[in-house]
Amino acid sequence: MLNKTRGIVINYIRYRETSVIVNIYTEEFGIQTYIENGVRSAKSKNKIALFQPLTLLDLVIYQKGKNAGANKQIHRIAEIKCNTPFHTLPYDIYKSSIALFITEILGKSLKEETGNHFLFEFLHNSIIWLDEIEEHFENFHLQFLLQLGTYLGFSPENAHEISNELRIHNLPVLSLSLENQLDVLLNTPYHQSPKIDRNSRNQLLESIILFYRLHVDTLGEIKSLTVLKEVMR
Repeated sequence: MLNKTRGIVINYIRYRETSVIVNIYTEEFGIQTYIENGVRSAKSKNKIALFQPLTLLDLVIYQKGKNAGANKQIHRIAEIKCNTPFHTLPYDIYKSSIALFITEILGKSLKEETGNHFLFEFLHNSIIWLDEIEEHFENFHLQFLLQLGTYLGFSPENAHEISNELRIHNLPVLSLSLENQLDVLLNTPYHQSPKIDRNSRNQLLESIILFYRLHVDTLGEIKSLTVLKEVMR
């Protein structure tokens, strides 16, 4: 059955000589896996750029039913085009480092194969904001994780709640000063992000990731974390 949906590319792997298998978070069907043949060939009309992480897509897909057989989890794309072209995200080293980190988090935490319009809109709007903003986005990934938790079902009401959960599991807790900074991040939109020094930002990020690990058992090691810490001012 053919279905239209918007999608956000999470990641892809190469398959055979010219194909890719790509994970896309879709508005209508949640996280889905698609195979696209010949996309890496010179003659392909669907350029590999369409499958770069966080690319926003309009899709027409062949969505298999529940009784479609053993390969029902891998679907095919009938039509694909970019929904909103990026202006800075792939070209700014700071933004691309954040994007790499975000896609790794999303790839390990998005598991539902059902549509969630509110989560999709949050992701879509957050990505566009990051692409369009010119400065003062250095805390974006912190605010993004804190807001994402709301849609994943474990949003804390305040920073003290995070510290308490970490303490219960014998994990490093935040100092009072960092708790205060985290409370500000929890209660401000992206465009009102406070000024936080690099060391404090990294400590806050570590605590947020520890908090995530308590709720997302598939999180594991975040390989992009080291690069992100080195790049962000």
